[in-house]
Amino acid sequence: MNDNPYAWIEESLATIHRADWYRSVQTINSLPGAEVLLSGQEVINFASNDYLGLAADERLQKAAITAIQQFGTGSTGSRLLSGHRELHRDLEQEIASTKQTQDAVVFSSGYLANIGAITALVGKRDLILSDQYNHSSLKNGAILSGATILEYPHNSNEVLIEKLHQQRQNHRRCLLITDSVFSMDGDLCPLPELLDIAEEFNCMLLLDEAHATGVMGKTGAGCVEHFGCTGRELIQIGTLSKALGSLGGYVAGSNTLIDFLRNRAPSWIYTTALSPADTAAALAAIKIVQQEPQRREQLWRNINYLKQLISDNLPNLNLNILPSESPILCFQLSDAATALKAGKHLKEAGIFAPAIRPPTVPTSRIRITMMATHKKQHIEKLVEVLQGLIKAC
Repeated sequence: MNDNPYAWIEESLATIHRADWYRSVQTINSLPGAEVLLSGQEVINFASNDYLGLAADERLQKAAITAIQQFGTGSTGSRLLSGHRELHRDLEQEIASTKQTQDAVVFSSGYLANIGAITALVGKRDLILSDQYNHSSLKNGAILSGATILEYPHNSNEVLIEKLHQQRQNHRRCLLITDSVFSMDGDLCPLPELLDIAEEFNCMLLLDEAHATGVMGKTGAGCVEHFGCTGRELIQIGTLSKALGSLGGYVAGSNTLIDFLRNRAPSWIYTTALSPADTAAALAAIKIVQQEPQRREQLWRNINYLKQLISDNLPNLNLNILPSESPILCFQLSDAATALKAGKHLKEAGIFAPAIRPPTVPTSRIRITMMATHKKQHIEKLVEVLQGLIKAC
């Protein structure tokens, strides 16, 4: 027996290396954008969640700087103590207006929003039904709640209904949790059907709009708007760190829900409030999304252009592309080693689209994300390099 209680960590790391699951950071030495400097190399960026290209927008920078000058760099405490600023409330009201809900509450990250909401809404006497492809924050929130958790196969309403018939009557409350846009696949949840199921079985529905906010729907309000479900009762969660180019998370819903979360969500009550700079930047971003729909329109033109080029140039090649209705396009590879090789090939050719491997996803893949600021030549270069990649792998 090894006398060192920490020896197992080195052994576990060795196992991670053998499985080709080891991860390390890659340094970006420039502003965010369609082209970035990655560890000294200029690359076209297809790895960012900055879908509308707002993270480097001068208006967000100016709003953040002004907020720092007025309020300082930190909020200094939780919202219920010394951390609340009028900026926070302004942002919450803008989010509620965008989502067409009664109110909203801002968290310091999307992860904290999911954990806080789920643990506040259900407990040991309750049931959670979770899509198996849900984001880690949803899954960990479910575990922390202490509720009984049942996973159902990805987007399988039939199995979800079957499990509810079997288990719903045995529990006090029931919460259905799902991403709206699945971040590692790019497909959408069947939201209208999920809302009908929730009503039939007297369940709450929590929807994570992280990758839909600013992107999906006529005004960028998300998948709730995209599917024509605005006004139906549910719990909407999202982030400020993707299409909105800042940091933080939110929950939007009824006045009663938001008031309850302010009193019961531990990751809101016991966490330092979002910084003034991040709050102001997110507020500026929401106004830009409202005032400049052409950004979102350009994003979708880029998405459609990429899909058309792939259809025209790679139709007979063995490119296992996952179904996608979002700016996220993934193609599966046989194993982690092949995915790492593909990511290296892309980077050497000037394309930043890293390998995504288990346990983050069930199967290894290359994940490509589109931005409104990509130019046609960026997209054409990507398809050209993909052609060479298929031959190399």
